[in-house]
Amino acid sequence: MSSLDMLAAAQRLQEQDQPFALVTVLRVIAPASARPGDKAVVTADGIQQGWIGGGCAQPAVLRTVRQALADGRARMIRIAPSEQGEVRELDDVLEFGMACHSGGTLELFIDPMLPRARLTVIGDSPLAVALAGLAPRVGLPVTVLAHAADAARFPDAERVLTSDDPVAAAVGVAPGSFVVVATQGRRDLQGLRAALALQARTVFFVASARKAMVLKESLAEAGQDAAAVAAIVAPAGQLIGAQTPEEIALSVLAAVVAARRGATASGTPAIGPAAAMSTGAGAGAGAVTRKPLPLPLPELPAIAGSCCGGGETTAAPEPAAIAIPAKSCCGG
Repeated sequence: MSSLDMLAAAQRLQEQDQPFALVTVLRVIAPASARPGDKAVVTADGIQQGWIGGGCAQPAVLRTVRQALADGRARMIRIAPSEQGEVRELDDVLEFGMACHSGGTLELFIDPMLPRARLTVIGDSPLAVALAGLAPRVGLPVTVLAHAADAARFPDAERVLTSDDPVAAAVGVAPGSFVVVATQGRRDLQGLRAALALQARTVFFVASARKAMVLKESLAEAGQDAAAVAAIVAPAGQLIGAQTPEEIALSVLAAVVAARRGATASGTPAIGPAAAMSTGAGAGAGAVTRKPLPLPLPELPAIAGSCCGGGETTAAPEPAAIAIPAKSCCGG
């Protein structure tokens, strides 16, 4: 198997937006059928091209490839003789015990190659325009989906779809993107229906907690999948005190990046006037930390905090001096 064949197989999968891992044999203790430098292109379904050892090695490789494709982290594994067949973590190496007749040992490096993360922005609001302009600058190609949208308002978007019909949206947008519903009071429910049809990785809704709760109840009563509705992240965004559409776009995009990288928001942000008025992100900024993901991998938690009033907190009287506007930048 030539290196050119390997590269061609990898390129074909990339063009199809299919996740795969490049698996390389690093070290061999004989007897073993693989040699150092042997490689394979491996998807979640199995080896597509190449050679990295016989039948004893392949189950451990496939199991690890699936985990790497789920969390995006590269891994080094060792497959060694063992009567018990246990799996152990030794420093940065995951060791699989295999009761194989050959008795050899393999060390392999598994490097996941994931499709580019993409962002779908639903809505034709000033916030939607700001998101479509900012997201490509952090490596997120953007598709805009909005009823009768003017493509000239979104010069940085890869595509602008002018219908928010759920059926049309599902056809026009590939599964697996992050979705931000930034309708801000115009066709909110229709935008959420379209978002739920997209098989998104995560759906964020820019709205106040009160408004999001009402619309989620409407979606559930209309027969939408209850688990998908409950998974909608609303209010959306990290707490940075944002007020303008551009600042709110930055707040929401920070939450998208956190979800993309598997980070979670921690800490209790301070509640200030911006949070109480639901016109932008709260006064505090939640610290983002990265935690190692255990095996088996859990579902990623929803991102806490919001540009429209923060995460859920215990009830407290609102300051009497702060008036709640009838209309906010979040459409509430």
